[in-house]
Amino acid sequence: MRSNGMRWRRRGAAAAILAASLALVASGCSSSGSGSSATGATGGAAAAGDKSSTVKIQITSQGCEPKPASVPAGAVEFDITNSGAAAVTEAELRTNDKAHILGEQENLTPGLSGGFSLTVRPGTYKVNCPGASQPDWTFKVTGTATGPAWQSNAQLTSAVQGYGTYVKQNTADLVTHTQSFCKAISSGNMNQAKQLYTPARMYYEKIEPVAEVWGSLDISIDGRWENPVTVKSQFTGFHRIEQMLWQDKSRSGAAAMCSQLVKNEQQLNTLVGSAQYNPLEMASGATDLINEAGTNKISGEEERYSNTDLPVFEANVQASMQVIDLLSPYLQTNAASTVALIKQRHDAVESLLTKYKATPGYENTGYVDYSTVTKTDRKQLSAAVNALAEAMSKVSSEVSA
Repeated sequence: MRSNGMRWRRRGAAAAILAASLALVASGCSSSGSGSSATGATGGAAAAGDKSSTVKIQITSQGCEPKPASVPAGAVEFDITNSGAAAVTEAELRTNDKAHILGEQENLTPGLSGGFSLTVRPGTYKVNCPGASQPDWTFKVTGTATGPAWQSNAQLTSAVQGYGTYVKQNTADLVTHTQSFCKAISSGNMNQAKQLYTPARMYYEKIEPVAEVWGSLDISIDGRWENPVTVKSQFTGFHRIEQMLWQDKSRSGAAAMCSQLVKNEQQLNTLVGSAQYNPLEMASGATDLINEAGTNKISGEEERYSNTDLPVFEANVQASMQVIDLLSPYLQTNAASTVALIKQRHDAVESLLTKYKATPGYENTGYVDYSTVTKTDRKQLSAAVNALAEAMSKVSSEVSA
């Protein structure tokens, strides 16, 4: 399992794919990473055979000047080399306001090289190399903006519309179920509150790839102690209340904490109402959910106080498969074997989950207490989930052309 800090770094990188369109950034691009750290933003990745531009970036202690500093819109290969800067080990392409990372290559120690590929739309961007004397360099893309190719495909357009509806409904349900959870806390019914905790949490897990784009809001709602919250007063939201109910066995301060949780979710509900998506974002988010299920859910690290990991784990799987179902009409024509492989591996995960179902189950979740699941069984479940994630990772390339 990765460390807690690495988990949030990974989630932040995946969120960059969503950030540009969710924040309604005017210019955009997409990625197909040539390095393991590459991430991307809106639009479609460069199709095979497209003529591309090459931009060379040498990382030095002074900076990371892109050469050339201007290219025509379209496919761009960013070749990055560290020429000896021990304190500067990454280069990023960001929006001009630097609010969003569109592509990046990390962990380039002196002498190493790497890069990433993007399909870039016209606009002004920033090449950023944190730690350099001059960390920001202007990068321009010329030409006329055109709409992404997927918008001309009825099946992909329908999938995107369906995903938008799915996110809105689940966010609204998140607010409703959290309000019921908080009502039980306010009335002093601790047992009922414990049973209503998981149903509310499950809705958040279903929309997590979208919710985590608003980083501070995501942390306020779903942040965990030391992951990344390290100041006690800033530990709020679901997991602080979880700690109160199961570890502290006290509701002192929980009602006020819960009230703020609902307000944060209502703000999230407003934000997703104006969000925009594309097929690449959907596929990347689905894969990220499965990857997270295979790390933090399997380890028991996330629901460490309540041991209610299994139904939350299932919510991740359900949300990911919802994306596959929405994209299936397109994928059946273009990648039927990938769809078949995903469904086969999903069935294997569901078969293993069935072993742990119970009625009414621990805290009325429909599953056993996760602390009773042995290390051997967790390892078996992890292997099945990793296999599903590997199959699902193939979808991004199928919907990005």
